[in-house]
This record gives sequence, structure tokens and C-alpha cells, in this order.
Amino acid sequence: MAQYFEAHPDNPQPRLLKQAADLLASGGILAVPTDSSYALVCRLDDKAAVDRMRRVRQIDDKRLLTLLCRDLSELASYAHVDNRQYRMLKLGTPGPYTFILEATKEVPRRVSHPQRKTIGLRVPDRKGLQLLLELHGAPLLSTTLIPPGETEPMNDPEEIRERFDKVIDGVVDSGACPLEPTTVIDMTPMNNGGEPVVVREGLGSLAKLGL
Repeated sequence: MAQYFEAHPDNPQPRLLKQAADLLASGGILAVPTDSSYALVCRLDDKAAVDRMRRVRQIDDKRLLTLLCRDLSELASYAHVDNRQYRMLKLGTPGPYTFILEATKEVPRRVSHPQRKTIGLRVPDRKGLQLLLELHGAPLLSTTLIPPGETEPMNDPEEIRERFDKVIDGVVDSGACPLEPTTVIDMTPMNNGGEPVVVREGLGSLAKLGL
């Protein structure tokens, strides 16, 4: 049965989120609110949890997962970032953007793109999730919580607990999310002097990044 954590959206309770972080540390999967929609998260280095998360979503290993980081310095441990990319990242973090970058050796090969060796990274702007990342002390792998066979992410934490009670370990409830996807920017062309490519325009403003 999934544990349920009611966290205040503006002043999340550290005691509650420490319990949620402990679940992650022991191999758990959580449903958490992000600055775009609810997502499933687990430890980056826990293959069993990653495989289980994929089974819950019914996605195979070709569907890339996103790495949630606390800040830019943590992001730079998992992606190769040059000065030009760093300046753009600084404009968009924290915020509702997913940046595709070349993965470093810190990223397990099974979660980076097999041909391109890239990884999608986010620095979310949601207080509860930021505190959870801080208490966990490392990035988390994530995938948008879209039920199998459906196209829209879930946004009601009580419904999430009801539907996924037996297959996930916890739900962090801090209210509804905007339900608009992140803006996705592929920054890898910048490695060769090219320009970033907008893969998907979503909640994050392109003007804020100078695009």
C-alpha cells in the first residue's frame, strides 16, 4: 500500500519529505508533483527500481527517462556543458524546461540514449520537489505519470494513490500541477557550434532563453 504525504505547496514539511526520501533510498517509487505535471521518480542508481518504474508506465527501455537535478552544479556532473550552454541553462533553471545534453560517465548507460549518449535533464521549480531532491542528496530519474493506454498525465494525487496503490510506494500530495508539458530544448548541436533545437514548446518561455 502506497504511503501518502500531504506536503504544503509553499512550505513543505521536511519531516514528511524525509520519510519520502527514505522510501526512495530503500528502492521505492514515488509519485511527485513537478512544475509541469505529476511524475514517477526513483533513484538513478537502482536498476530494479528503474525497471519497476518502466513496468508501471508500461514503457520499454527505448523511452528515455529524465534526470531531475537540484541545481546547475549538480546538472553539470551528469552532462557535458560548455560556456555557451551554461549561459542558456542559467536563464532557464529552475523552471519548466527539459534540456537534452551529452551525458557524462556518471550517467548509467542503460538510461542514456544508446546511439547518441544523451540525457534529458531538468531543474524543477517546485518547492516540495526541490526539498525532496535535497533530502535525497542526489538526482532522481523521472517519467511523466501517464497511465498505460492514456495520453494525458494524472493531476489528482488521491486518484493516483487509488489507481497505483499496489505498484508504487508513495504519493507526495502538494496540490495540482499546471498540466502543461515542459519546453524541451536539444542543446547537443551547440557542441559543434550549431544552434539549440526546440523539440517541444511547452510551459517554459522560449523568449526567456533568448530563442
